[in-house]
Amino acid sequence: MARILYGVHGTGHGHAIRALAVARLFPEHEFHFVSHGTGLELLRREYPATECPNPETIVTGHRVRAAATLASLVRFQRRRADHLRTVRDLFVRFRPDAALTDYECLVPAAARELGVPSLSLDHQHILLLCGSCVPFARYPEYLATVWAIRKLFSGAAEHIATSFFPAPCPPATDELRVVPPLIRPSVREQAPSDGEHVVAYQGYSTFARFVPFLRRIHRPVMVYGLEQTGRDGNLLFKPNKEAEFLRDLAACRYVICGGGHSLISEALYLGKPVVSFPIRRAIEQFINAWQVEHLGYGRMLSSFRPPSDFIDHFESHMDPCRERIRAGTFCGNDVVLKQIRVFIETA
Repeated sequence: MARILYGVHGTGHGHAIRALAVARLFPEHEFHFVSHGTGLELLRREYPATECPNPETIVTGHRVRAAATLASLVRFQRRRADHLRTVRDLFVRFRPDAALTDYECLVPAAARELGVPSLSLDHQHILLLCGSCVPFARYPEYLATVWAIRKLFSGAAEHIATSFFPAPCPPATDELRVVPPLIRPSVREQAPSDGEHVVAYQGYSTFARFVPFLRRIHRPVMVYGLEQTGRDGNLLFKPNKEAEFLRDLAACRYVICGGGHSLISEALYLGKPVVSFPIRRAIEQFINAWQVEHLGYGRMLSSFRPPSDFIDHFESHMDPCRERIRAGTFCGNDVVLKQIRVFIETA
């Protein structure tokens, strides 16, 4: 048995869901997590976890607020030494044999100081290879994100980037490997079918035009991620319960979601076409949504004021989407787990 300290970025659910999948697949090892925000809430339900902040991306109105995000980074940097001391003390108490990180900056920094082997598993590092996908007008945003990845979140000795799309440019060194997504066992257990309903998920319940858009769909829509429950016309608002959500996801006709990598990957694994609406000014989500459309897996929705025939046109072209999805590879569990296992055994 190995003791593993696992740093997890706490904004949203994707990082924590991926980290939980890793921990559940290695029950023979002892895990202690470091996280914050919604990620901390998820992780604490199953494992010991210590709260410690990281730089956050501030989103309101389905848009990244650059000034607020910069202010958050400045506040974090001012107290970084104190936060690093907290994590360093945790290393001393927990005495980990190895450290993992999912887009978290303090655990790999402390691991490097204390000589503990560290491995990064996230999606964000594939952005270092995606410059060719970025429109010229979005390049300043892309460069700022790449700077943050390199300067803040690249402290681990090795990096694995999971991705439902291939890297546009090959990695320059062996320190970064790109593999298909890690799919949690509860998703792999589902038996997909093509029902009549749509699953819609919004991780940030601040976008007013989302619900009116869903009302235009001539199907039942199971809506997750919003702070309400009950029926409203064709919409059924449901609480975020994993088992029920996955049943609805596996049986739906298609998925409407943001640009987050985890849910897009799970939808594609289950064979579902995707309508992706990336958070504005979030270049990672833009690239994910662009790849969905570019690879023929669905459509990117850059505005919730689309043409009136958007849904009808999308639904009439779902069969070609399904064919392209069936030809894709969306589960990299074997290769990811092998690389993590080798890392832990040689730590």
